[in-house]
Amino acid sequence: MEDKYEKLLQNLELRMRQLMFLCDSLREENNTLKEELKKKEKEAESISLMFTDMQSEYNNVKFARSYTSANKADIEKAKAKLLKLVQDVDKCISLLKM
Repeated sequence: MEDKYEKLLQNLELRMRQLMFLCDSLREENNTLKEELKKKEKEAESISLMFTDMQSEYNNVKFARSYTSANKADIEKAKAKLLKLVQDVDKCISLLKM
């Protein structure tokens, strides 16, 4: 009878060690995945900033091209846009002075 309990105890001890090993392995994997996630988040943030910069640059090029266009209507639109931008900047400056 005692032999039976001893085998059960050994079996339990073996399974506990296996569980502890599995737990440690999962903990290491979790840490690795957390580090990888942080790297990917930084990369995504960097790409997002790059996209915003490129979008701004594209808008600037598009605006500049509208000035060099031979169409008079496009030139008038560009001048109106530029005038609106200058007015917005002037408005911001006046608000900052208050």
